[in-house]
Amino acid sequence: MTTLPALFVGHGSPMTMITENAERTGMERLGQRLPRPKAILAITAHWETRGETRLTSGANPHTIHDFRGFPQELYDITYPAPGSPELARRAAELLGERAVLDDAHGFDHGVWGVLLPMFPDADIPAVAMSVDMALDTEGHRQLGEALAPLRDEGVLIVGSGNVIHNLALYRQTIGTQPDWALDFRARTNQALIDRRDDALTRFASDDRAASAAINSGEHYVPLLYSLGARRADDDVTLFNDTLDGALSMTSVLYGDAALAAGL
Repeated sequence: MTTLPALFVGHGSPMTMITENAERTGMERLGQRLPRPKAILAITAHWETRGETRLTSGANPHTIHDFRGFPQELYDITYPAPGSPELARRAAELLGERAVLDDAHGFDHGVWGVLLPMFPDADIPAVAMSVDMALDTEGHRQLGEALAPLRDEGVLIVGSGNVIHNLALYRQTIGTQPDWALDFRARTNQALIDRRDDALTRFASDDRAASAAINSGEHYVPLLYSLGARRADDDVTLFNDTLDGALSMTSVLYGDAALAAGL
């Protein structure tokens, strides 16, 4: 069986799904190039837990619209992909005692906001995974490393969030590229390419750019799961590397660089 890539995908605003934009086009083209997965494990910034990592284990997870004030067209979107209790149990086995199976939770915007453009037919079984915000950055990376064997089992690992995500600053910075955001994007992009994991998991207390970019943290940490699942022989390819104010769409593919070339 082909080893699947590990991905981090910037999902951005829900409006990405119903407007014409280069980022959604990039996700669509990537989905057309990827080997077809047996199943998908999506680590989502929109499902925060503390002290445990939860996995959807229902057979038919419902679509969650976890946002307010958007056009009705967005609330009409559903992503009826089947669940995979088998994958949920396998991921829980790899994660150990911290894992909890949840047969009631559904697919939030962090899940369908990246899977819908990549796999619009919604016919590939998927499992959503929460981010345990009681963990430090290295703890998240280590969980990604624990999940890495799934790549040889036909599973596509997808971290869904945003490297730069600060809603408090977004409205006042929209349409601009603040110096702090340009600095943080340049640093993290270089660290990803150079495989300097410490530069992605350790930030000084007086690092103002990191504080502004990562902010509450839940959108940054899904990056660390794909980072943890990286292999020594993986290419590291960036795509959708755009920045609007306090929100970046930078995405990363670990695996065959050709899959994301030109996106």
